[in-house]
Amino acid sequence: MSNLHQDAIVIDGLIISKWSRSVFEDMKKGGLTAANCTVSVWDDFKSTVHNIAEMKKSIRENSDLLSLVRSTADIERAKKDGKTGIILGFQNAHAFEDHLGHVEAFADMGVRVVQLCYNTQNLIGTGCYERDGGLSGYGREVIGEMNRVGIMVDLSHVGAKTSEEAILESKKPVTYSHCLPAGLKEHPRNKSDEQLRFIADRGGFIGVTMFPPFLRRGIESTVDDYVEALDYVINLVGEDCVGVGTDHTQGYGQDFFDHITHDKGRGRRLTNFGTVQNPLGIRTIGEMPNLTAAMEQAGWSTDRITKVMGQNWLRVFGEVWGA
Repeated sequence: MSNLHQDAIVIDGLIISKWSRSVFEDMKKGGLTAANCTVSVWDDFKSTVHNIAEMKKSIRENSDLLSLVRSTADIERAKKDGKTGIILGFQNAHAFEDHLGHVEAFADMGVRVVQLCYNTQNLIGTGCYERDGGLSGYGREVIGEMNRVGIMVDLSHVGAKTSEEAILESKKPVTYSHCLPAGLKEHPRNKSDEQLRFIADRGGFIGVTMFPPFLRRGIESTVDDYVEALDYVINLVGEDCVGVGTDHTQGYGQDFFDHITHDKGRGRRLTNFGTVQNPLGIRTIGEMPNLTAAMEQAGWSTDRITKVMGQNWLRVFGEVWGA
C-alpha cells in the first residue's frame, strides 16, 4: 500500500456486499476509512429496522475493525483509529412507506444516505427502468424532511425526470452515489453528459461506479478502465464534485443478482447483467490501493487523488449532515 493511499481518507460511496467478518477484514486491507453500506433495497419499514439492528450488532462484534458513522467527525475518528466507518444507507426509500415521520425515525437510528427509488416506481417517484412520471407531492415532502434531518438524497437508480425534479427540490446537495457516464456506454443506468452537468452545476455530487455491465468494456475492464470513467466525469464537471462509489457486491452469488434485477425483488425482470466480474486489479475491496496506484500511473496530481478518494465525499457529507 502506497504512502499516499495509507495517509488519505478513503471513502466508498456505495457498497452492497454480503456483510461478514471476511468483508470487514477486506475493508481494513483496502485501507477504507468509511463506506456507505446498503441495509435496505426492497425491504419494508420493519425488515429494514431488523437489518439496521443486525448491522449494528456486526459493528459491535467487529469493533476492532468497524465503527458507526453519524457525522464527519466519526469518519475522521475512524481514520485516526485505523477502523472503517460504516455509514448506514438505503438504495430505496420504500422503507419510509407512506409515513413522513419514518424519515426522522431512521435518521435517529443513524441512516445518513437514502436513494429515492430502486429501478421502478414507488410512492416518491420513478426508477430508471420505466416511464418516468417525476417526483410525487409526497416525494417533495420526503426530500424536505431528509434535508431537515440530514439524510443525503441519492439518485443513482432514479429516472431522469424524477432526478431532475429532486435536484431542483432539494435545499442540500444530492448525489448519484454510484453511476457511470452514458458518453462511454449507453445503458439505462448510466447518466448523460447533460444529467451529470445538471447535478454538478447545482452543487450535487457524483460517485463513479465500476459495476462491469455499465463500463465501456464490460467484464473485460481493468482498474485502468475505471480510472478512464472517473477521468471522463472529471473532465465534464471538475474534480471537486467527483468521488468513488464502487458498488462492490462481495460475497454474493447469482441468487442476489436475480433478486435485485426483478421488480420488488420478486416481480418482472427489469434487466439482465449476465456475468458480473469486477475490473481486473480491483475485483475485491481489499484491492482498493490499486486504484490509487492506477490514478498515479495515469498522471493524476496528489491533490486530485486525495480529493476523489475521499476528501470530496467528506466535504459534501458535512454539507448535508450538518457536522
